[in-house]
Amino acid sequence: MFKLSVRDLDVTGKRVLLRVDFNVPVEERDGHTVITDDTRMRESLPTIEYLRQHGAKVIIMAHFGRPKGKVDPKYSLRPVADHLHSLINHPVAFSREVIGEVPAEIIRHMKNGDVTLLENVRYHAEEEKNDPAFAKALASLGDVYVNDAFGAAHRAHASTAGIAQHVPQAAMGLLMAKELDYLAGELDNPSRPFVVILGGAKVSDKIGVIKALMEKADTFLIGGAMAYTFFKAQGIPTGKSRVEADKLDLATELLELAKRREVKFLLPIDNLETQEFSATATPRPTTPNGGVTEGWEAVDIGPETIKLFQAEIETAKTILWNGPLGVFEMEPFAKGTRAIAEAVAKSSAVTIIGGGDSVTAVKQFGLADKMTFCSTGGGASLELLEGKELPGVAALTSK
Repeated sequence: MFKLSVRDLDVTGKRVLLRVDFNVPVEERDGHTVITDDTRMRESLPTIEYLRQHGAKVIIMAHFGRPKGKVDPKYSLRPVADHLHSLINHPVAFSREVIGEVPAEIIRHMKNGDVTLLENVRYHAEEEKNDPAFAKALASLGDVYVNDAFGAAHRAHASTAGIAQHVPQAAMGLLMAKELDYLAGELDNPSRPFVVILGGAKVSDKIGVIKALMEKADTFLIGGAMAYTFFKAQGIPTGKSRVEADKLDLATELLELAKRREVKFLLPIDNLETQEFSATATPRPTTPNGGVTEGWEAVDIGPETIKLFQAEIETAKTILWNGPLGVFEMEPFAKGTRAIAEAVAKSSAVTIIGGGDSVTAVKQFGLADKMTFCSTGGGASLELLEGKELPGVAALTSK
C-alpha cells in the first residue's frame, strides 16, 4: 500500500491516538442506552488488539451522532466505552473532555496495553471545521496517529485529516487497510466477468460510481427506485414510482455510454407494484416489459428480473453490490433484494458489498459471513469507488 500501516510503526510504550468509527445505532431501554448493532466497533477490534499486544497506550477518538458542536448528553460516548470494555475484556478509561488537562491527566497514568476513550469529538464545533488549533490540541495527547475510521475518511475533519499535520507519523489501521485493499486494490484490476449491482433511491447518488466503473465493468444490474428514472428516460411507464425528473437527460447519457462501451446495462424487465405502501401490502408482478401500471408504485424487482440477474451473477468472477433492489425493510417488498443476496452469497466470485443499506440487507438476511467483504463505509465507499481521494487517507504519511 502507498501509505504507512500500523504494522510499520514501533508503538511500544508510545501514546497512540487511534481514530475509529464508533458511530453506532443505539436505543433507550429502561433508562439505559443500549447499542443495537456493534459491527463498527467489532471491525476495529483487530487494530485495538494489535496496538495493545505491541505495548501501546491506546487513546481512542470517535464521533457520535450530530451534536452540532455542543455538549449534549444524548450523544455521549460513555455507553460506548462501557460496551468496548466488554468487547476487549479490559478496563476502558473514559475522558469526559476531548482535549486539555482532563484527558492529559488520564493518559499520564496509562500503562502499556491500556485503553482510554475520549468524549465525542463533535462536542467541539472545531472538529467539523478542521480547525488547526483543535487538531494540534488533539495531536498533543499522543506520539503517533492511526486512522481506522474508514466510514469517516471522506470527511476532512480535525480528527480524521487535520491531526496528521501535527504528528511525526500518521498510519492507517488494519480495517482502513482492508477497506482500501478491497474497494480500491481488488477493483483496480478485477477478475472478469465483473458484475456491478446497483440499487437505492437516486441515480444522482450513483452517477460518479456508474461513470467510474463503466471503464471496468462487464455488466451492470440496476434495481431500486433509481431504475425508474431510466424507465422514464426511455418512455417506459413508471406509474406513481419515484422518478428524478431532472436527471432524465443524464439517464439517457449513461444508457448511451454503456452502449458505446459495449457494457451490458440491465434494467428490470418486470417489477412488483403496489397501491398500498405498507408492511401488510400484497404487491403484484407487472407484465414483463410493460412498465408500471398507472396509479401503482413499483417497490421491488419482479420474478423474471430475479432470474435474469441470477443468470448474470452465476457467470461472474467479481461482484460489487451497492444499494438494495427494493424496499427490503418491508417484508412484502424484500423478495428481490433477498433473492439477489442469496445468489451473490452462493457465487464463487470475489463478492464485495459496498457499504450502506446493502450491508444492512445482507445482515438482515443472515448472509454477511458468506460475502468476501462487507464495507463499513457508506459515503466513503461511494467516493472511493468514484475514484475520489479521501481526505482521511490523503493525510496519512506516505510509505
